[in-house]
Amino acid sequence: MIIRHPEKVNKPANPIKKKPAWIRSKLTNSKEFFSTKTIVNQYNLKTVCQEASCPNITECWSKKHATFLIMGDICTRACAFCNVKTGKPKSLDLFEPQKISSAVKKLNLKHVVITSVDRDDLDDGGANHFYEVIIETRKNNPNTTIEILTPDFLRKGESYKKVIEAKPDVFNHNIETVPGLYKKVRPGSRYFASLDLLKSVKKINQNIFTKSGLMVGLGEKNDEILQVMDDLKSADVDFLTIGQYLQPSIKHHPLDRYYSPEEFVELEKIAKSKGFLLVSSSPLTRSSYHADEDFARLQKNRINQTNAQSIS
Repeated sequence: MIIRHPEKVNKPANPIKKKPAWIRSKLTNSKEFFSTKTIVNQYNLKTVCQEASCPNITECWSKKHATFLIMGDICTRACAFCNVKTGKPKSLDLFEPQKISSAVKKLNLKHVVITSVDRDDLDDGGANHFYEVIIETRKNNPNTTIEILTPDFLRKGESYKKVIEAKPDVFNHNIETVPGLYKKVRPGSRYFASLDLLKSVKKINQNIFTKSGLMVGLGEKNDEILQVMDDLKSADVDFLTIGQYLQPSIKHHPLDRYYSPEEFVELEKIAKSKGFLLVSSSPLTRSSYHADEDFARLQKNRINQTNAQSIS
């Protein structure tokens, strides 16, 4: 005889905490939002805005900003924080580079962010596809700066060098969380492999801006956050983003707590004191949030830094 406890039936393992008042997305221009959606659908493209349930989608699409997700919408890994589907991916779309290029042109983007799912099923992890997308996008949009957010290319040898060969303006790879939480939050990845990737990019091409992102609210301790900052700075990362983890569903990693806006300001001050060229820290900060404006700030800060060094 099975005894059931009514209070435990269908009780979610990781209930979602109510969002505080400071976490609110906004729609600033509904006409432009639907215009962006139409263009994305026209070329049958995927965006991380949709697939990862980004809280900023309404604001960004209202400004005709979309982060393109290449190589499909099915990831070969199952990170506990991510809302992208996991499973066996489909074959690569050989026409995707042209589709991305055309969409960028139609949206008249000055700065575009291109990311992807993990493709551990491919011999090169998708590095050559990234290369083709960057080259094609630049060919038809010569005045558009290109930012990429890549997987770690774990166990793919030096395939990542093909991506660097295409000379993106910004090479982003997110560290995501502190090393102590990797087994639970990011089990298919390795903390130091991600650090090595970022460090290698800068070694190969000093002109490429490197960037990484960190989520908070997963259960990390303050001293662990500071250690990640130091590790990223040692890897010569230029730009650090810090944002609030938002639990996508009851099946995902539980949210430990919401950081206050004041705490994000404090984290930004600490990161800046460590020497990053640029830091963006707020509850809704995401890798591609305000990426175009941030790129302009990066360029300005680099010029100022170079001038200061020449004077000294």
